[in-house]
Amino acid sequence: MGGSAPRRDHRLPVETTSFVDRRGELTEGRELLARARLVTLTGPGGVGKTRLAARIAARVRRAFPDGVRFVHLSGLHDPALVPLAAADALGLHAHSAQPPLDALVEQVRDRRLLLVVDNCEHLAAACARLAAALLHGTEGVRVLATSRHRLGLTEEHLLEVRPLPVPDPDGDLSAAEGYPALTLFADRAAAVAPGFRLTPANVASVARLCRRLDGLPLAIELAAVRMRVLDADQLLDRLDDRYRFLTTGSPAALPRHQTLRAAVAWSHGLCTGPEQLVWARLSVLAGSFDLETAEAVCADDTPRDAPAWPAGGGHLAAGALRQRARGTGPAQLTDGSGPRPAEALTATVTLPAPPPVVLRTDDVLEAVAGLVDKSVLCREPGPHGVRYRLLDTLRQYGLEQLRRTAGEETAARRRLRDWMLGRAEACERDWFGPGQREIVARLSADRDNLRPALDFSLTTPGEARAGLHLAGTLWFHWHACGAPREGLYWLDRALAANPEPTRERARGLWVAGLLVAATQDLPRGSRYATDALALARALGDSAEAAHAEYVIGVLRLFGDDLPGALRHFETTVARGPVPGQHLSLVGLDQVELACALSFLGEAERAVEVCERALGLCERHGEQWVRSYVLRMLALAHTVRGDPTRAERHAREALRLKFAVHDVIGIALTLDLLALIAVERGTHEHAAVLLGGADRVWADIDAGRWGARTLTSARRDCEERAGRALGREAFERAHRRGGALALAELVGHALQEPATAESAAPPPHEDTAVRLTRRETEVARLVAEGLANQQIADRLVIARRTAEGHVERILSKLGFSNRSQIAAWVTAQR
Repeated sequence: MGGSAPRRDHRLPVETTSFVDRRGELTEGRELLARARLVTLTGPGGVGKTRLAARIAARVRRAFPDGVRFVHLSGLHDPALVPLAAADALGLHAHSAQPPLDALVEQVRDRRLLLVVDNCEHLAAACARLAAALLHGTEGVRVLATSRHRLGLTEEHLLEVRPLPVPDPDGDLSAAEGYPALTLFADRAAAVAPGFRLTPANVASVARLCRRLDGLPLAIELAAVRMRVLDADQLLDRLDDRYRFLTTGSPAALPRHQTLRAAVAWSHGLCTGPEQLVWARLSVLAGSFDLETAEAVCADDTPRDAPAWPAGGGHLAAGALRQRARGTGPAQLTDGSGPRPAEALTATVTLPAPPPVVLRTDDVLEAVAGLVDKSVLCREPGPHGVRYRLLDTLRQYGLEQLRRTAGEETAARRRLRDWMLGRAEACERDWFGPGQREIVARLSADRDNLRPALDFSLTTPGEARAGLHLAGTLWFHWHACGAPREGLYWLDRALAANPEPTRERARGLWVAGLLVAATQDLPRGSRYATDALALARALGDSAEAAHAEYVIGVLRLFGDDLPGALRHFETTVARGPVPGQHLSLVGLDQVELACALSFLGEAERAVEVCERALGLCERHGEQWVRSYVLRMLALAHTVRGDPTRAERHAREALRLKFAVHDVIGIALTLDLLALIAVERGTHEHAAVLLGGADRVWADIDAGRWGARTLTSARRDCEERAGRALGREAFERAHRRGGALALAELVGHALQEPATAESAAPPPHEDTAVRLTRRETEVARLVAEGLANQQIADRLVIARRTAEGHVERILSKLGFSNRSQIAAWVTAQR
């Protein structure tokens, strides 16, 4: 009975700084996408491929009625996860036994959409397979890729993204502001040195500096932030000194492809010791991260010499990490060394290491703030708090620095794993309670960092058991958040690496069985679950045995063995919860019992069971299991012939399922509401609901999900509505439902088209939008077409302050660009 959490934000990236003029590339990109189904933006690191791809996609989004979605691959390293990442970006939840790529193609076969696949170079073969499968298996899907190298498909059209043009610093500079490289430098410099602008006195130095940096946008941005303390001439002098040092006295010897690397090294050398160390340690984080995660991974006053799992208690939970962080003084670096200068780019350069840098937890915040100021870290405000991200080029550089000191990378990755494990355990403890939506959002945002934590555990000697523990602890995330295929991927690896009879293995087996049941591979799921039950009983672990018994009962339901499922759940419910059994599974035992009773016609008993389960959920403020209880209550009242009560409970269930974006639950409840509509004689309403449900089901599985018995009511509903309306009228209403967006569909089902629920944005967005007075003022100026500097001038504030207001407005409204703010302001008026 799994569902889906709010999926991670795979819209186009929010632009938090101005976009320099690339009019020609934008036009060419749009024209290429109009005639080609695979376009790859190529170019060196730091040239702006990702930013340009997002801009092109924004310009063409109206041509794709099924949407534009962004797949971030920079933190992904396993080719097997590429199709899963694409499905995640598209909001698809494959619950079939097909290979992931085949399932993805089947689900999007009839759609018109654009998939932007970013940073393909390190997974080129897997990305080429993904693109080829989409091109050959669909007609309306187009792919826009970014890569340092082409993917190598015959259908591929290339757009080379070149560095920004720079004028001759010794030539005519009267039209210098027309050069994007200089404009970019001036824009970023003004952000840290308010009032800076290009003048006849500084334009030649700025042009010479941009030329030295080969017009690479990232290199220019890294240099411009130093304008806080230096002027253009000083910047140029120091950069030239650094280049001469790196190339044994000849700046001309530095090849163009090394320019960005040298600029990054120069920026690294200007960081403080703590900033360099934080930069290096943060490089083990593959995705965005919050400050707590940064502190846990970077600080030395969290234990760096923690014993390998499971000695000494195994891992460190989140609370323990915080407690140790606030405790005694920091431990010294065990290897006695710290970060070495970044300038050692060639074999001919050897520099001594500086004294070790020891980081306390409180030092990390200051270092993070410094790295944000230096444009090393990107700050990403969002509805669930500020997060940070290292650009891929800078992350790779940080990893190189981390690996220069023996043991540093392993220590940082172990700290990351321990932190993710502690966070997962805390989320599991709190899952059956009022904070489910926040838990869903947190783990969804952290998935890119869960992957390296799991991979580290399963590839590092002595860490495999911790990996199995982490994968099993996340059972509710894989199951309730619509990620059964990825959960199975990690569990299969973890179980293979941990053949010993342990509690972690018992849990891993039943979780794998539950996830396999979601893909309808019932024999395999049964093997997992029965093995889990046997092992748990052998270990004397009653809680894990009870969890395995739940999975066995679900498999009987899915296998159309209703009498067997009824006997099974009557026994487990009568026994009651055992010590250590998760309350979610206690509640779901009762849900499945009510399900079996209802389909066997024992509606009165089903209502009694549901009433008891509702009491359990309400005492704990729980919503996810409660939504399933309400749906079962609606089904029981339908069987009893009371459509009025049934509809009331089903609508409440749908509200809750929409609140946590439980996609399977939404589809099941829409099916039930359609059946209730037929019972009430509102056949057109039923047909619309059936059309919408089919669209939701298509995101889950190209075929019909679930057992024949459990879907028989749906088939009966279709037949009755079709006969009552006539085939043509039924098809019209069905198509109308299929064309509704999810929020509109839920509003229609609730018959409340103007309610907050029906108009709500996806759950990862803030539904209670309240702009401050100053934010409202800034939004109106954005709607007038003013740029950030113009807004700052109009309001007499710093440019950085204006940018911050625009970032918060985008975040609060859930928008990705300024034009959406303008449209929103117009609508408000």
